Amino acid sequence: MYRMRAPKPVHPRILKVGKRELVTQGLSRLIFRDLFHHLMCVGWLRLFATLAAFFFLFDSLFGLLYHLSPGSVANLNPPGFAGDFFFSVETFATVGYGQMHPQTLYGHLVAMFEIFGGLMSLALITGLMFARFSRPRARFLFAKYAVVRPIDGKPTLIFRAANERQNVVQNATARLRMVRNEITQEGYRLRRIVDLPLLRSEFPLFALSWTIMHVIDDDSPLRAETAESLARSKAVLVLSLSGMDENTGQALMARSEYDSADIRWNCTFQDILEEAPDGTLHIDYGSFNYIEPLQVSDTAAPPA
Repeated sequence: MYRMRAPKPVHPRILKVGKRELVTQGLSRLIFRDLFHHLMCVGWLRLFATLAAFFFLFDSLFGLLYHLSPGSVANLNPPGFAGDFFFSVETFATVGYGQMHPQTLYGHLVAMFEIFGGLMSLALITGLMFARFSRPRARFLFAKYAVVRPIDGKPTLIFRAANERQNVVQNATARLRMVRNEITQEGYRLRRIVDLPLLRSEFPLFALSWTIMHVIDDDSPLRAETAESLARSKAVLVLSLSGMDENTGQALMARSEYDSADIRWNCTFQDILEEAPDGTLHIDYGSFNYIEPLQVSDTAAPPA
């Protein structure tokens, strides 16, 4: 009779998806099996701390190997383990100042393995740094809130986005999706993704700002929704932007999420475009997130 081995306990992990925090468990961590992805995702401070710890431990290990055989390093200065450690640092970096050097077969063998490990480590660290610095980042600015207001007599869901770099992003594309809880006719609970068509989903030259609109008409999945119903279904609107950087030719992607509390009904964005007396146009991004309630005269249709 075979007895099954009890699974190793796996600590739960806190995963943040948008504004929601999820606790996952039952999966082992893949740090060492997916080390490159992990090092690409950690913050810069943690990355440099990890590399510094690796550098110190690597040099300490080979310094200890030199120290186990006294006399393996000529002109050791300072004497003792400190000198072996600093010689290990010089060997790891292939500096070779010319004073301390291996003088026994044992010392040469240890130095050979350390140089090989040092060259491989420096190559990997250089590739990692290049990958992190060359990774394309979209500097797209999303307004904190979305608004619902009448446009041409129809209630319209409106988002505001901007290009922080103020360069040209070619063929910019926007997609809007709603994720909400639903119950099927059989009583099955699921998290459903619904596409929300946009009035204009493409922008050939996205350089400054972009007002993105979804008309809430009879064909819209939001036609019967209210702030309360969206809150009950835990609906989240996901706005995705993508495009091609004209200067670098890199594909840029960014997204923003809005839950029911981030949607302001019967409100409008404050205008950020102003024309000076001399005809010059000014865009005030300091008012990018400002919204204001609609006046009665502006409400051409009842709020959804």
